[in-house]
Amino acid sequence: MTYKIEQKITAYKVLNAEDKAAAEQQALADKSQNLESMHENVTRPEILYGSTYKIKTPQSEHALYITINDMLLNEGTEHEERRPYEIFINSKNMEHFQWVLALTRVISAVFRKGGDTCFLVEELKAVFDPKGGYFKKGGVFMPSLVAEIGYAIESHLKSIGMLKDDTMDNQQKQFLAAKRKEFEAIHNDKAVLDEQGAYPAQAILCVKCQTKAVVLMDGCMTCLNCGDSKCQ
Repeated sequence: MTYKIEQKITAYKVLNAEDKAAAEQQALADKSQNLESMHENVTRPEILYGSTYKIKTPQSEHALYITINDMLLNEGTEHEERRPYEIFINSKNMEHFQWVLALTRVISAVFRKGGDTCFLVEELKAVFDPKGGYFKKGGVFMPSLVAEIGYAIESHLKSIGMLKDDTMDNQQKQFLAAKRKEFEAIHNDKAVLDEQGAYPAQAILCVKCQTKAVVLMDGCMTCLNCGDSKCQ
């Protein structure tokens, strides 16, 4: 690369390895200051990229559809990232319209505020319905409809890389599959599956993953879904 020197040279210095490293770090720092980040005054782009999640509860005959739209920040660069910008919830059931609309506006405002918005997930998942929760397909317990909205947002944040996906590795899955076969072999015909055909009907709720998959094995209560055990 050729540089044209416009001014008179008054001094010069040969850069060593440390000088070059320091110069590169400074260049990266200067570049990072120009990176676009989410903030409340960010201009809404012409195109947002959305994902829609369906929620069907036993408490209503109509499903809820949660749509989360994302912005692409620093598009076309190595620092490109997707960040949630707004959320909409639609349903034929108008029973919860008022608080659902308020919830979407508040969540959208938090998204656009920027920073770490992942705290929303835990806050929503911790909401309990005083009338009682319900079980989803697969035996997963939902303490409230608000909590299930939180789980949907969590799934979306994992898909765009804002939250770490804590999916079990193959070794853990093989371990749980072996434990399940062992349990079924011991109980034979007594190991009747639940209504969804996922876990034994006599399984109880796991406090860690909120799934009815905890059974007594080798004198220890073990979850066949997440592997949580009191003996570990």
